[in-house]
Amino acid sequence: MSTVWSCNEWDPLEEVIVGNPLKAKFPNADPSTQLAEYPGRPLQDIPQGPFPDYIIEETEEDLGEFVTALEANGVTVKRPETWPHDASFSTVHWETDGYYNYCPRDIMLVIGDHIIETPNVIRGRSQETFSYRSMLMDYLKSGARWYSAPRPMLLDSLFDVDADKPTPRNDEPAFDAANVLRLGRDLIYLVSGTGNEMGGQWLQTILGDEFRIHFLRDVYYGSHIDSTFVALRPGLMLCNPARLSDETLPEILKQWEVIYSPPMENTDAFDADYLSKAIGSKWIDMNLFSISPELAVVDRDQTALIKLIESKGIDVIPLKLRHSKMLGGGFHCVTLDIRRTGTMQRYFD
Repeated sequence: MSTVWSCNEWDPLEEVIVGNPLKAKFPNADPSTQLAEYPGRPLQDIPQGPFPDYIIEETEEDLGEFVTALEANGVTVKRPETWPHDASFSTVHWETDGYYNYCPRDIMLVIGDHIIETPNVIRGRSQETFSYRSMLMDYLKSGARWYSAPRPMLLDSLFDVDADKPTPRNDEPAFDAANVLRLGRDLIYLVSGTGNEMGGQWLQTILGDEFRIHFLRDVYYGSHIDSTFVALRPGLMLCNPARLSDETLPEILKQWEVIYSPPMENTDAFDADYLSKAIGSKWIDMNLFSISPELAVVDRDQTALIKLIESKGIDVIPLKLRHSKMLGGGFHCVTLDIRRTGTMQRYFD
């Protein structure tokens, strides 16, 4: 029996991968990074080199507390290998170096017993799944269906984009796994700077007619979907009020109760220089992680958000990722749920 089984964002969690910040560095300043992480910024102004040591050290401390909390709730936790992200690699068209393996959510997608390596947009992430290879081999041996998307060429022309709708051109499938929100047999696919239309079309062909891909367009071009939507349980969705309203919700979500996040708190914790280098948006701490429909890990500074979630009968474990904004990843980003109990269902008409 496959050890890989996860159908949605909320079923009771049994096994998860938590990222590893060690040896993380800013991604190489090239057109892929410019589109995906620093849109509109000149290449020469994109920060370079390793993240400061204190950021890595404090992040590993915070992830250690997160792991302890997960294990205290009976969850098996795995961590990827530390990888030499400063090493250069190339194709015939470009040369780059690595980025990090802090956010496994970005590079692999679990749907049922499928585990899919996605065709990521940033060149420096092209070899990132290698640090998970021993785990992937174990999952394959257990019976999981392991796929790797067509490897994108990531030519400069892919990033020659419309300034008003800055998404990779549809020259080939290119998307991050974190552009996808899993709701059983329905998946919402965000078209953004980290996911083109062709990526969603490829995913539909792989999954077949038993699944429906719902394209979310013209909502948020910045990056991933999980600071726009958070599915808390069947029938309950948390949404970002800066990006969505009752009028602009996808049609299928109008069948559910939708609650809107309060404004983020403690957003003035860092100075201008820090924020100028940060990858995450001001909404990154809306990025919570569900252990079950009754329990979620939420940024401890977001007191109003915690009260809102608790008002819906969900208990909260308040924790902190001090550098979620700099590294561009909250609690959902830094995880990849490998196994949850439950069945593959359709929640929408």
